[in-house]
Amino acid sequence: MKLSERMDELEARLTFQEDTIAQLNDVITRQDADIRRLLLHMRELSQKYSAISGALPGGTRSSDDKPPHY
Repeated sequence: MKLSERMDELEARLTFQEDTIAQLNDVITRQDADIRRLLLHMRELSQKYSAISGALPGGTRSSDDKPPHY
């Protein structure tokens, strides 16, 4: 294989790798945004759950406590 053919092959591979890296970066960026959004949503749901469970009768009882009939 001639030097110019090898250079062309390397340039083609480099171009392909750069494109692949850009695509992977886009995926990672979208996933990061999704994770951040889901974490925020989870915190909001946790706060709502805490508020609701604290307002219900017996809502302050921990899961390790025995129920009142024991």
